[in-house]
Amino acid sequence: MILRFLHGWGFDAGFWTKLIAELREWGSECDDRGYFGPPHSFETQAPCILVAHSFGAMRALAAPPTGCKGMVAINGFDRFTGSGDKPGVSPRVVDRMIARFASDPAAVLADFRHRCGDDTPFGPADIERLSEDLVALRDDDRSAAVAAWPMPILSVQGAHDPLLPAPMRDAAFAAAPLLERTTCPDGGHLLPVTHPLYCARAIRAFAEHMG
Repeated sequence: MILRFLHGWGFDAGFWTKLIAELREWGSECDDRGYFGPPHSFETQAPCILVAHSFGAMRALAAPPTGCKGMVAINGFDRFTGSGDKPGVSPRVVDRMIARFASDPAAVLADFRHRCGDDTPFGPADIERLSEDLVALRDDDRSAAVAAWPMPILSVQGAHDPLLPAPMRDAAFAAAPLLERTTCPDGGHLLPVTHPLYCARAIRAFAEHMG
């Protein structure tokens, strides 16, 4: 069993460095969507636990790799925007990001990362890929995939997440047949970076519970 990591929008595989360092007993593999360099997909079919951050959980739900035995979704969700009785971020917020991204992508990306709690510099970006996934962040809904997901899911949220409203965090993955939840009481939206020990303990407990 290995751990397979999927990052969220606006980040790359390097996002997982601190968390992987806390999980040295595990083999690991990181995907990279290719926002800031060459993309990388999972290359083997080994049994695995997915560890996904934010939009990475939606990517995992859309195309789980062969061998997946369960998923730990950190600051994750199965849909980002809300509508009707489904809580989420207002679609207008993402509409404004998309409109501005067309003329000033670096500023949109920097503002988004700052809101998440990250002000580290980033290199040249693949604007087309980022734009494509920004639209997916607004439009995609993976709740049906969650309802059909046969493996256990652990939702790990931060109580002070500046990006995800509390009702959205509470409703994430609600349709999953096998769902556990845990909340980091002083965490924000970048738990693998700010609270890697908390995340590592949650992953170990999840794996032990799976047997």
